[in-house]
Amino acid sequence: MRVVIDTNVLISRFLSPTGIPAKLVQMWQHDAAFDVVVSQAVLQEYEAALTYPHIQARHRLTQEEITTFLTFFSQLALLVTPRDNLPVLASDPDDTIFPATALAGNAEYLVSGDRDLLEIKIYQGIRILTPATFLALLEHKQKAA
Repeated sequence: MRVVIDTNVLISRFLSPTGIPAKLVQMWQHDAAFDVVVSQAVLQEYEAALTYPHIQARHRLTQEEITTFLTFFSQLALLVTPRDNLPVLASDPDDTIFPATALAGNAEYLVSGDRDLLEIKIYQGIRILTPATFLALLEHKQKAA
């Protein structure tokens, strides 16, 4: 199963190392429970958010540690190039990169804490779920297997 992870979920992984976003990233990195799909735009968004001064003050990673993590992340993820002609999301044009990346990577899910995205629920067949809902889905699938 292919998944796009919104920036807020990735940032939460660092701000709460025992929270659900951290557990999801761990399940991806160590258990290969799903495949993560990214684009250059998503990776740039991750880096920008991780280096915001108020965020960096909380997670306390150096620029070198952020770069190392993102390099490792991008090596494990499936890198895709979204089409340029997708309609922009009216609620927040900056969010368009996430469904565009999901479409380009044939992702089934977009995991986000963003209200604007979550209100959409399904975008061209891609289910938009909270981290908690996606974790419950993964755990259900693991029990069923």
